[in-house]
Amino acid sequence: MERVTQCCIVCGEEREVGIAICEQFICQPCEQEMVKTDVNDAKYPFFIHQMRQIWLKKNA
Repeated sequence: MERVTQCCIVCGEEREVGIAICEQFICQPCEQEMVKTDVNDAKYPFFIHQMRQIWLKKNA
């Protein structure tokens, strides 16, 4: 059986496992990191920016 990979909208890596939001893929490691990231963490604005890309692509 062929393995299907998709490009993560957060990290840009090709991965097999993750979630799709509005047809945009987020890999499992990024999803887990986003969920546990505190709003005061330096990475938080980056994640918000990347998630906004999903909305922008959906409404383009």
